[in-house]
Amino acid sequence: MTRHDSDRSKPVLVTGGTGKTGRRLAERLKNAGVPVRIGSRGAAIPFDWENPSTWDAALDGVEAAYVAYYPDLAVPGAAEIVEAFSRLAVKMGVTRLVLLSGRGEESAERAEELFRQSGAEWTILRADWFFQNFSEAFFLDAIRAGELALPVGDVREPFVDADDIADVAFAALTEKGHERKLYTLTGPRLMSFPEMVREIGAACGRDIRFTRIPVDAFVEGARNEGLDEPLVDLMRELFTEVLDGRNESVADGVEQALGRPPVDFSDYVRRTVATGVWNTAPAADTI
Repeated sequence: MTRHDSDRSKPVLVTGGTGKTGRRLAERLKNAGVPVRIGSRGAAIPFDWENPSTWDAALDGVEAAYVAYYPDLAVPGAAEIVEAFSRLAVKMGVTRLVLLSGRGEESAERAEELFRQSGAEWTILRADWFFQNFSEAFFLDAIRAGELALPVGDVREPFVDADDIADVAFAALTEKGHERKLYTLTGPRLMSFPEMVREIGAACGRDIRFTRIPVDAFVEGARNEGLDEPLVDLMRELFTEVLDGRNESVADGVEQALGRPPVDFSDYVRRTVATGVWNTAPAADTI
């Protein structure tokens, strides 16, 4: 493996470093002997997307950065925030930027365009929904409870493994040849939510149901669970606009970047069942 920049003394900033892809990327960088700076509110050097006064310290001395905006590039104003961060990064000497983007989101595509204009050597990872939404928050409690209720029907998506995304991000940050490239990252096949829930249930030996509900009921449930209003709006957009069939095709970004096919959902399910994470949640009085 050839490091893009020969100076290993400078850290790589991983924004969203405790999230699904950031955590995995940080682990890969550390295992390869690359200094890592975690970009999160609770980090030793705090980083907060909503507080630009934290950006300078997080970027100080950094040579490259993984840009994963929270909660999503579909949120209003996200493109402009990412643009401001990217331009500051270049001004402070960062030469390599890798952006995690979303597939089928118009606002994410605007963020990508602004990102390209930052002046850095850029790589864009345009990813589909993660397998890990079923096992790390988001849908996990519903799977444990035995029923996933969402405002979506039989639309099929090429979900992708977060480990594949982390592998591509690692390659883009540590190897030559990924500059000025946009990789569309998907899994190897299209699947509907009901199909995925059935496969998880069969692998667990449990009766796990999928139920289609009206979007208004879903949104109200999200509010009742304490979800912030911007996240509620994001959920509404994802389930009413993005999940309309526009992404019903697989892409070869993982193979382009890594020279191997992406992980299949069945392999992810077998791997995850072995962890026991989908076991039925304990009763409240036993916690």
